[in-house]
Amino acid sequence: MTRPSLKHEKLCLAPVVGVDEAGRGPLAGPVVAAAVILPVKGVPRGIDDSKKLSAPERTRLHDRLRDCAMVGIGIVEAEEIDTLNIFWATMKAMTLAVEALGCAPGHVLVDGNRLPRWSHPATAIVSGDAISLSIAAASIIAKHTRDTIMIAHAEAHPHYGWHSNKGYGSRTHLDALRQYGPTPLHRRSFAPVAQAWLDF
Repeated sequence: MTRPSLKHEKLCLAPVVGVDEAGRGPLAGPVVAAAVILPVKGVPRGIDDSKKLSAPERTRLHDRLRDCAMVGIGIVEAEEIDTLNIFWATMKAMTLAVEALGCAPGHVLVDGNRLPRWSHPATAIVSGDAISLSIAAASIIAKHTRDTIMIAHAEAHPHYGWHSNKGYGSRTHLDALRQYGPTPLHRRSFAPVAQAWLDF
């Protein structure tokens, strides 16, 4: 099975930054982007698209990457997602993540087919988290960070099942929306939440 490699990174001017996001589709919570500059040596083994990894594997790799790589995080909350729309909120989260690195990137590799409006040299790579090691690392950081946020929010809002569904539209989540209505963490521009808001 093919795993992400440094093929694209080797064609770019250093430092190369991999960028990916987590949380475009959920009904609640933020969209989170991560920017990662991998070390020249000592890259953790097992880095892959976060969707292919178990939660314990993501946690292990997240912690290892935090120890050895440069990491920037960008977070855009639900209220701003409703204002900007999810596409532009994602672009903003990616921009914030790269800015949080605190250094000028030589080149940015971004998962997807669109780039934020920035001046950095950059390449969008469709399915980049399955191709580029830097983007795969960013996908792990973004996913773990967002999951941790949603698990923490689940303590204050236990009815919605966020500890397991992380804000996505599971049956438990949709049933709770109908019964309890939206929380301030819900994205009211998303159709199921908008309907629940009208019905509640």
